[in-house]
Amino acid sequence: MAKDVTELIRNNPGLSVAEKIQIAARLSLPAMLAQLTTIAVEYIDASMVGSLGSAAPAAIGIVSSSIWLLDGVIFAMFNGFSVLIAQSVGADDEKRSESIFLHGLIFNFLFSLLIAVIAVLTSGHLPYWLGAEEAIAGDASRYFLITCAVLPITRCGYYCGAAIQATGNMKIPAILESTACILDIIFNCFLIYPSGEKTILGLHLNLPGADLGVSGAAFGTALSEFVITIIMVYIAVRKTPYIRLHLRNKVKFHFPIIKQAVKIAAPAAGQQIAISGAMVMTTRIIAPLGTVAVAANSFAITAESICYMPGFGLQGAAATLVGQSIGAQKNTQAKSFAWITTFMGIIIMSLLGILMYFLCPYIFRFLTPDPAVQELGVQVLRIELFAEPFYGASIVAAGALRGAGDTLVPSILSFASIWGVRVTLAFLLVGSYGLRGAWIAMAIELFVRGVLFLSRLKFGKWQKKLSG
Repeated sequence: MAKDVTELIRNNPGLSVAEKIQIAARLSLPAMLAQLTTIAVEYIDASMVGSLGSAAPAAIGIVSSSIWLLDGVIFAMFNGFSVLIAQSVGADDEKRSESIFLHGLIFNFLFSLLIAVIAVLTSGHLPYWLGAEEAIAGDASRYFLITCAVLPITRCGYYCGAAIQATGNMKIPAILESTACILDIIFNCFLIYPSGEKTILGLHLNLPGADLGVSGAAFGTALSEFVITIIMVYIAVRKTPYIRLHLRNKVKFHFPIIKQAVKIAAPAAGQQIAISGAMVMTTRIIAPLGTVAVAANSFAITAESICYMPGFGLQGAAATLVGQSIGAQKNTQAKSFAWITTFMGIIIMSLLGILMYFLCPYIFRFLTPDPAVQELGVQVLRIELFAEPFYGASIVAAGALRGAGDTLVPSILSFASIWGVRVTLAFLLVGSYGLRGAWIAMAIELFVRGVLFLSRLKFGKWQKKLSG
């Protein structure tokens, strides 16, 4: 499928709107299905931790935003290389795309290693900096330490997945990401709980267990990602056209490749720092509200993921379609794909938001046995769901703009929106409305960000650059 889609993008004499929608759907569907599988497993994962009481999910929730911050920066950096790969594939330049891939693999391993060292050194202090209660600080610190220690290895797997997607193959990364989630559940069964009887999908099984609690959840995720990384790297390096490495060929180091990739990635990394940094700050604002509020916030974010994760699947497809079209010098086609995928994201996330509004009480009952956490989680999530269409616009439009190499202005827009609107309003509203105030701030900010990104897609200089 990847080769067929790439050839259609590169060699077509002119695609109709219906054909472009079909191509976008074919390319994005595997990624969206993988995201939905990921969400289903995240729900089960959260339910496993939730069964330990409200303190366990609160411990994970207090450091989750910091993990997202580190991951966001790492992912943004390797997306700079994946954009260049997509454009080289569109130009049918296999030698250049292979060279870009190898440069990116080495660069991102070293960059992830630096991030991991900093994270490990600060892991003991982070929960206290974020205002965690003493009862959850120890578990939070261990969870953060274990998760971050394996970043240099596991993020090489994510980079290879992004590179494979850039060639037009969305299916293989999607299958492997889904497999990682299933492995995560299996490892969690043995690592979180003590030995004894466990109920899995209605079956009562007597299984051994390490009884590691929150640390077991971190180890389970790390092990599943490690297994998939080995497979993903092998497929990228040996099996994927345009990026597989021919060991007999000597690939010379070219600093301009690094420079070009970083030029694209640095603003996107800044955008992720702005978004995730604001989430860290919001966590700090929420932490004094107590364990129930922190747990409800964590579960609400998990529950909402069923709405926004398909949008990130579309984001990858948008970046690939726009990037390959520009590489093939089909600029009008690139613009068309940008709008088609963005509107698909708006529609899909709107429908999922409506569905979630009615289903969320049942989802929270599945995630946690604590009635107080259930009630508060439903209340705050329903506030934010009204902003899902605009969240969808910002997610997918960001991918389309990234495929065009337009990352600086979008990162500035994200920074202004999330810090100027979300953090400021959360700080002002939490005192009067508690956790609800933070989620009101989030809903307003997502609306603002969606409008800003749609405006950039319509009026941004990237349009004029393609026209020139």
